[in-house]
Amino acid sequence: MRAGSRRSIAVAIAIMVVVAALGIALARHYQARQDPFKASAIKDPPFPSLTYGIQAFLWWDTGAAGKHLDWVRLLSFSHVKQIFAWSDLEARPGRWDWTQADRILGEIERRGLRLVIRLGQAPDWARAPDHRLANDAPPADIEAWRGYCAAVAKRYAGRVVAYQIWNEPNLSREWGGQRPDPAEYVRLLAACSESIRAEDPDATLISAGLAPTGNHDDEALPDDIFLDHMYRNEFQAHIDVVGVHAPGYAAPEIGPDDEAALQRWFTFRRIEDLRKIMLNYGDEARQMAIMEFGYTTETINPDYRWFSVSEAEQAEMMLRAYEYAIANWRPWIGLMTLIYLPDVSWQPDDEEFWWSIVAPDTGLPRQAFIDVANMRKVCDDFEIPQRAPDSPVALGEVKAPICP
Repeated sequence: MRAGSRRSIAVAIAIMVVVAALGIALARHYQARQDPFKASAIKDPPFPSLTYGIQAFLWWDTGAAGKHLDWVRLLSFSHVKQIFAWSDLEARPGRWDWTQADRILGEIERRGLRLVIRLGQAPDWARAPDHRLANDAPPADIEAWRGYCAAVAKRYAGRVVAYQIWNEPNLSREWGGQRPDPAEYVRLLAACSESIRAEDPDATLISAGLAPTGNHDDEALPDDIFLDHMYRNEFQAHIDVVGVHAPGYAAPEIGPDDEAALQRWFTFRRIEDLRKIMLNYGDEARQMAIMEFGYTTETINPDYRWFSVSEAEQAEMMLRAYEYAIANWRPWIGLMTLIYLPDVSWQPDDEEFWWSIVAPDTGLPRQAFIDVANMRKVCDDFEIPQRAPDSPVALGEVKAPICP
């Protein structure tokens, strides 16, 4: 073979290699654009996507608990999140009172619903002396904390779908007034996780939902920074699902990068930033769960009033948020927990009063309740169609379907 021919073949091969490399790069770029949050990496997720849940306050039943659980069915929701506070279960060391917990779980099961328990709120005897008055302070005795987590899991093994371990530890007010400490939270998480897994290995474990915030001081750490430090402390070894919060600070379609976003954290889509942190740590196969989501109609407290919406807007924003999640976040978002079915003792001075989809003072459903109940719901390949407000299901004449 002549030298010129050999050179031609070599050039042709080099061109083919370059073209192939460009093709691979373009394919990867296209795939990244089509699947920016690596939804395709989710395998065998703990929750169908979406799973419709709501946080309720059923502990001190004043006659509303049964009605509220019937309303969960009317919503066509399948999951109820309820706090099983340590301080309520073991007010004195070794003296357990399961009365309310047994009743709540029984009522949930009787309606074919599923329970997600939020764990936390240590009793005063389990907190450090200087935090005796701080109900959300982390426990001073880690072994007592293990005992609480183990006791709940042992009693309800096989009957509880999932456990959320603590709530918003990136806020000082949820951490006993102390500066938030990601490493200490992971230590607390690990102890509880090990205890639950020993008693109920099939239960799904969810990390605490983190509060979106712009503060970076002794009062709060931004949720993205806190999550990054949780990964640095290998929290993912102790959970099945990453918990996040997605309060409706802005219209659901506004993203962190959009000009309309006041700040990155001030968007419903803030959780996309948190998903990117998961991808950075190679944790793309893990599902996320929204443990709190809603819009406030606050009219009193200026800390919340400035981003509040009308009751009609609250309903509209919720429907648009669910549709956005259906179109863009499946299957990496599983459980999506709406707030709230209220504690009937809430008063207008309580900020929770205004997030609720039922008016705590009158007990009447707000527009958000009606519209969310009647909207379509998509759970994996199963769909509950939108229904008319005067349909037999909407009027409670026929039992409402829920996702399997």
